[in-house]
Amino acid sequence: MQSPAGGVSTPKDVLHTRKSIQFQNTGFPHVGLASARRHTPFNHAPSKRRIPQTNPLTETIDPVKISLLMSKQWTLYSVTPLHKFSHANLREYARLLSAHICAEKQKGLAFEVGTELNVKAVFSHLPGLKGRDQNPGAFLVQVSAKPLFSVSGSQDRIVWSGWFCCTFGDKDTLDLLTTDALVCFPLFLVNGAETLTAIVGTWFQKAFDCSFSRLPISARDLAWMTAMWTDYEAHEHVTATELIFSVPVEPHMDITYAIHPDDIKALWDNIHKGQDEVLADEVELLFQCLYSHFFRHFKIHLSATKLVKVSNSVASVHCDGKVKVILCITFVIHKVAACFLHWELLS
Repeated sequence: MQSPAGGVSTPKDVLHTRKSIQFQNTGFPHVGLASARRHTPFNHAPSKRRIPQTNPLTETIDPVKISLLMSKQWTLYSVTPLHKFSHANLREYARLLSAHICAEKQKGLAFEVGTELNVKAVFSHLPGLKGRDQNPGAFLVQVSAKPLFSVSGSQDRIVWSGWFCCTFGDKDTLDLLTTDALVCFPLFLVNGAETLTAIVGTWFQKAFDCSFSRLPISARDLAWMTAMWTDYEAHEHVTATELIFSVPVEPHMDITYAIHPDDIKALWDNIHKGQDEVLADEVELLFQCLYSHFFRHFKIHLSATKLVKVSNSVASVHCDGKVKVILCITFVIHKVAACFLHWELLS
């Protein structure tokens, strides 16, 4: 289901309609707005979030490496600090991880049939992906294998990738957790089979006394990302902003709300006034406008549903912690970290 043409309500419009949106007919038993808000993205949201300022990525990182990160679906994990990790030892880490994977492969755990030879891991730097000069540079881990019946001289196939980065987590928390012996890479992104993720993760846990946990994204954080990503001016691959809402009915149903990029940009420009931070009230007003517009045309209260996915010209993000970057990797990852990572560091 998509929004019809003609744009969305402006903040001025919504001020005249807010009082009429009391959710009496949404199935909530005489409880109105207070109960309905539990189903919106704004429950227990912070009052404001800073907009990270990024440097041009092309000045500090190989474009070939960036191409390895783009247009892939990454699963997000949070990571505790790595004990005695050093960027100077990446080659040695690659050798040890390769040996660990080969040992696990002998047990028949790591690979599907047909990829049996020359399994190896490679570590490489991603220096442009960090929030502050004091943060450690990101690094990429790739696991490759040569198919059993490959022709002579053929290249190895990358079967798993993961990268660690420290970008715009909470500054005070990062400073507290970082010492001479501890290096903080709170965000870990993975593309590959879960069996290999488990094997690689086990090696990192044993080597650096760290732990990993999946990082789901709440409806609240998806709403913040929608607002913050609207500021990015894409000059290619411009697409509509799509919001997918899960409807609490059986059988399962989703509602897809597509907004023209010019419409949502104009709406956000009318709402958002600051340069360095985004306010919770601004994000809420953005969604109140969108909800009001949708109800006017379809008589459906989106506040009774759950926001589960956001996609636009630069990225798509799902509530289960999956991110696909389409344009500007630094812009997307910095905004992801700014939205929710600082709440996870001490959990």
